[in-house]
This record gives sequence, C-alpha cells and structure tokens, in this order.
Amino acid sequence: MTEPSPTEASPTEFSPTDAFAFRVDATDGPARTGAITMPRGVIRTPAFMPVGTAATVKAMYPDQVRALGADVVLGNTYHLMLRPGPERMARLGGLHRFMGWEGPILTDSGGFQVMSLASLRKLDEKGVTFRSHVDGSAHHMSPERSIEIQGLLGSDIQMQLDECVRLPAEPAEVERAMRLSLRWAERCRVAFGTQPGKAMFGIVQGGDVPALRVESAQALVALDLKGYAIGGLAVGEPQAVMLAMIETVEPHLPRAKPRYLMGVGTPDDLMRSVARGVDMFDCVMPTRAGRHGLAYTRHGRINLRNARHAEDTRPLDETSSCPAARDYSRAYLHHLVRSDEILGMMLLTWNNLAYYQDLMAGMRRAIAGGRLADFSGETREAWARAEAERAAGA
Repeated sequence: MTEPSPTEASPTEFSPTDAFAFRVDATDGPARTGAITMPRGVIRTPAFMPVGTAATVKAMYPDQVRALGADVVLGNTYHLMLRPGPERMARLGGLHRFMGWEGPILTDSGGFQVMSLASLRKLDEKGVTFRSHVDGSAHHMSPERSIEIQGLLGSDIQMQLDECVRLPAEPAEVERAMRLSLRWAERCRVAFGTQPGKAMFGIVQGGDVPALRVESAQALVALDLKGYAIGGLAVGEPQAVMLAMIETVEPHLPRAKPRYLMGVGTPDDLMRSVARGVDMFDCVMPTRAGRHGLAYTRHGRINLRNARHAEDTRPLDETSSCPAARDYSRAYLHHLVRSDEILGMMLLTWNNLAYYQDLMAGMRRAIAGGRLADFSGETREAWARAEAERAAGA
C-alpha cells in the first residue's frame, strides 16, 4: 500500500498562512497521522527523528538518512556548543550547511546532557554552570543562552531549557525541578520571540507524579507554544510508568499542535506511544545498537555477535528495501561485528534506521486505514514467532 502524500489529504487543523503549521489528516483512537509544514520541508507524523548529536547521524551519510524516509534529524545543543561552537557554526553558515542536511532540524536544549555528562555542576535560578566533559572548560547555560545557541545553529525546532530528574526520585525533588523548568520555559519563550518559519517547544516535566505532570502541561499550554514535548521519561522507569504518564498528559495538550516524546525508544515503545497520541520521537537506540552488533528487523532484535550466525547465509530481511538488510548474509555481518570492522557498524546502523522508518511509515498507513491495533498486534506476533524459532534452534 502506498503511503498518501501529506499534501493529498484535506488540511484539517491547518492554517496556510502560518509558515509553521501542523495538521491532522486521520485519527484512530488517540493515534493520529498528519504533517508538520515548515519552510525547509514537511515532517510526516508520527515521525522518528534520527539522532545527529554532533552534526552527524553516526555511521551514516546524510543522503542515506534522507533516502530511508527521515524528514527531520536531531542535533544536540550541549555537544555543538562545546565543539565546534555556536558562533563558529553561524560563521560557517549554520548547522544545515555544515552537515549537509537540507531538511528540518530539531535541536534539544542541552539540559539533559548538562545533567548527565558535565562535571561540577551548579544549578540555580539563573541556569547551570558546569565543566565540559571534553576538556574541563567552564560554561554557563541559561535559558536565554540555550535559545541563543540554538538560533546560531539555525535549527528549525528549538527546545526550552529544562531540568530532567532521573527516576525514581523523591516527589519534592520532582516538584522543584518541574517548577524551575516552567519558569525557564517562560524565559525561553521571551528569548525566542518571533521567528517566522521556526518553532519553540515546551517540555512537560513532573516525573512519575500525575498531578505534577498535569500542572506542568497546563502551564505550558498557557504559553501558547508551537508544540509540546513530554520529557523526563526513558530515564530508568518501567515502560508501564512511561505509558501512564503519556495517558495522564495527553488530554491536557492541544489537539491542534504536535506532541513529542523525548528519548524514546524501542519499536514496542514507539507503537504503544503512537497509540496514545504521540506524534514525534527521537532515540539513539537504533544507531547505538548498530554499533554494538544488534539489528532491529521485522523478525525482532537479532544479536549478530552470537555464534549461531557464523554460517547463516540468510540476510537479515530478504523483503527489505534496504540493501544492508537484504544483500548481506548474517554470516558476513557476524564476521564484521566479531572483527570490529567499521563496515559492520555502518551496515547495521543503516538496517536499524531503515527498520525504524519502515515501522513509522507502517503506522502512518495503519492509522489512515483505521487499523493501528491490528498492525501493532501483527508486528508483535511476528517478533514473538521469530524469537520462539530462535529459541528452538538454540
């Protein structure tokens, strides 16, 4: 079945006079499919954004990423501010020209990396003072500076600076971080101002406390931003908690604006979150897994380090349109992985991103046809059958 072009459907919830616009073309329960329209291109939703942390999607050429069906990639403010630096990036023509990506780019604010990577952090109302994990140099990240850096990079969708608390955490600590993030969101909104064709998203925080999540969502909606992210998940909590927080927040987010679940996740996470109304995702999982010998396929997750693949002449997926999945034997991929050859990392990353984009395209078609639950069930059944066959063969 051919996926309909975003421009073919009737433009519900769409204002043609707005250079940044979101429309919903079809729904299936809370799930929806549609498009974000920006000057640099159209983002078909639900969308998976490959992570290009340091101006590169690791082990991939930009044209490969685009050919797989990715409409948007993610860059990281923290890493790019450290090297090559935002002012230098601006002098070089911005992140799009620098990395050879002409489509939309979303940049996260750098807050999560400051909290997780930097050393000697000091956080207060003004922002975060920290030392670089690269060379120990001192830096200060305020809400205003985060937006300034993202503007110098030239990103199309910019994220507010927030404080992300790892779970589990004490409710008092979760509440403190949530309220600080709300105050920072207001400062980011002011700093962002009006930028035609670009957008700033707020980030709903509140940990695993439903009342705090609702309060955060309602306060951010009052700021009338272009889109809203759900942050502070995929940080160690069980999947059931993540899904419960999505269900808590979703009714309080505008239906006419995109919803972005940050840092998620596995293919199963994506399907379950789309079913609950999420439009956008990013995660390092497919690229990181590829560099460590793990392949995501319609047969489930395959560990190419396992000796069982040493003489397996089958490809990862003979029906895939991706050459990495279709044209190389599992025996060859096993050899590359066990030999630490760079080509193995490249091929498995290519395969994984192809699978993720195919999964998103399949969900978009399923939502348009009103059969997302069937699609998700069939996908999980295929994974389970393949896993049972592998276990029986062991």
